[in-house]
Amino acid sequence: MLGQAYNLMAHGFLLFLLLSCIISTNIYACKQTERSSLLSFASTLSSPPLNWTSLDCCRWKGITCDQDGWVTRLLLPSKGLKGDISLFSLANLTHLTHLNLSHNSLYGSLETQFFLSLNQLEILDLSYNRLFGELPLYLPSIHIRTIDLSSNHFVGAIPSSLFQQASNLTSFNVSNNSFTGYVPSSICLQHSSPFLRLLDFSSNALSGNLPWLGKCSKLQVFRAGHNNLSGLFPEDIYNATELEEIALPLNSLHGAISDKIVNLTNLATLDLYYNHFGSELPLNLGKLSKLKFVTLDFNNLEGALPPSLMNCTNLVELRLGSNNLEGDISMLDFSRLSQLTKLDLRGNNFTGTIPRSLYSCRSLKAIGLSGNHLEGQIEAEILSLKSLSFLSLAFNQFTNLTGAMKILMSCRSLHALLLSGSFVGEGMPSDDDMVDFHGFQNLRLLALAGSNLTGQIPLWLSKLKNLEILGLGFNQITGPIPSWLGTLPRLFYISLSHNRISGELPQQLCRLPRLLYEPIASQVDKYEFEFPVFSTSISIGANQTYPQQILYFLPGWIEVSNNNISGYIPAEIGQLQLLRKLALDSNNFSGIIPDQISNLKNLEVLDLSTNHLSGIIPSSLASLNFLKEFNASYNNLQGPIPTGTQLQSFNASAFEGNPKLCGAPLPNKCRPSKGIDAYNKNNKDVDNGLHQVPWFYIFVALGFIVGFWGVCGSLVINKTWRYFYFQFIDNLQDRLYVMIC
Repeated sequence: MLGQAYNLMAHGFLLFLLLSCIISTNIYACKQTERSSLLSFASTLSSPPLNWTSLDCCRWKGITCDQDGWVTRLLLPSKGLKGDISLFSLANLTHLTHLNLSHNSLYGSLETQFFLSLNQLEILDLSYNRLFGELPLYLPSIHIRTIDLSSNHFVGAIPSSLFQQASNLTSFNVSNNSFTGYVPSSICLQHSSPFLRLLDFSSNALSGNLPWLGKCSKLQVFRAGHNNLSGLFPEDIYNATELEEIALPLNSLHGAISDKIVNLTNLATLDLYYNHFGSELPLNLGKLSKLKFVTLDFNNLEGALPPSLMNCTNLVELRLGSNNLEGDISMLDFSRLSQLTKLDLRGNNFTGTIPRSLYSCRSLKAIGLSGNHLEGQIEAEILSLKSLSFLSLAFNQFTNLTGAMKILMSCRSLHALLLSGSFVGEGMPSDDDMVDFHGFQNLRLLALAGSNLTGQIPLWLSKLKNLEILGLGFNQITGPIPSWLGTLPRLFYISLSHNRISGELPQQLCRLPRLLYEPIASQVDKYEFEFPVFSTSISIGANQTYPQQILYFLPGWIEVSNNNISGYIPAEIGQLQLLRKLALDSNNFSGIIPDQISNLKNLEVLDLSTNHLSGIIPSSLASLNFLKEFNASYNNLQGPIPTGTQLQSFNASAFEGNPKLCGAPLPNKCRPSKGIDAYNKNNKDVDNGLHQVPWFYIFVALGFIVGFWGVCGSLVINKTWRYFYFQFIDNLQDRLYVMIC
């Protein structure tokens, strides 16, 4: 009896488990209509397969169902999906609340009918795809909270109707598309998205004025940068007191930043870079104690920096470059800004010395003070900034360059050092000055241009094994180009123009390791400088200008123009496969244009003007498909300009000053002659003559040496021979005298 009771209990328990399993399965089993819709959607994708094979679609990867078996979430971000997105096939998913297909390669458009069917949708994320077309007029549901359509190819206007009846909308992101027209004006009106926290319209082609946002009482982030917006900064934005970020860079907004900005007590990011804001900064700006990132460079701001700004103790980046700000910055107390990592005050009218209080900001990684009126010397206290990697002090009135370099070489984290135009008329720190040199081991960029520095290129530069960019142009440097420049393993940018350099172009420079071949992808260094290095032309008199700083550094740049370099252009120059600019103009180069230049398939700029080059322009230069600038004027070139090539697309001024040169684009036509092939052959013969060993002259010299010493050496060594030789000469002289007389 007891055994039977146990059996009955065991069977009952198994039956209970079976029923529970059946009930559970029935609860979560998906609807067949929705399963078919999902399979139809998957069939439109080319790759990779989703492996949706089981009967129960609720168990498929990326699918979530509710207890009744309705699909509520379709989440397939970053799955490598490709193909035409068939949203109609998803229209049957009427209980869908979350749809995320972001970071794939889907294309197609959004149809209004599709949106109308998804009336339960709360989250829609289709960002980072290839979707196109215009947006539907209405949102998919009144329940929608988040819409992210960023980084696609949508066009047309953003309908204002999208925000009507969107009572639950909190986040709307359509950045990085091609939308035109105005920013919708119906945002945050009555019954229209009152709970919006994020609005992102950045990187489109929107125009017109900014909308009124004062009624967006919950708005925390407003971005509309990289557009064509204009007009005044709307005053009512200061009523959106929950704002934490305002980002409107690269527009044409103007006016003043109002004192009312102090109402935005939660503001952490203020980015108005590259607009037309003027007037002075608000005196009470320092009341915004939560400020972390202030980016106001490239505007028309004027006046002094408000001292209250030094109370923003949470500041991480302060960027006010390229304005008209002024005042003695050495009077400001930076010591409380302990979290400051980047300070950019370049291109203003500040005076004084480098503030000593700045050395208390131990988190500083980048300091930009170039293009002001600062003076004094570099102090050793700067070494307390252990993380300093970017230092730009160019175009000021600093003194004692050698002392500065002795100090700065101990900044172990320093990657970029820009001192151009600041130590005018001083000498280049010599090897004697930099004895026991061991610093700058991480330096990538060294700019000492535009200072009229004297002396030669010092040997201590050869120890900078990480140097990539060397700018020494617009100085008074003399002597030759050192051959060791060609051994620096990472050097790809050399600017030595407008100096007094002499000698020949060293062949070793044609073996720069960084320019010989494309590096393996895994070896590519993606390091970026902390600040962009911009360009501002500074007059140096006599119709000459030079860049304050270079807008970008092309990998593959050799510029030695306006010097006294002579000799031939080395044929080995053709080895530098990654060379993009070769500027040899205004020197004393002679010989021919090497045919090997045609091997420089990435060359964009080639300037050979104002030299003494002869021969023809090689027809092989036609293979330089990326050539944008070419100049061979004022040489001794001859023959026809190669026809049917892009060389003829350049202006005639690129060839003038060569009287024997003919053909388009020059007005003088070529006479019937032996033809271009013959010219090419002559050029090669000249080339061979220039680069082959002169055996004829060697044999003549050897013959002279052997003959001379074979006779004279014997006379010097043997006394008897010397006596008979001079007796023979005397007798010969007497006979000739008798014969003549």
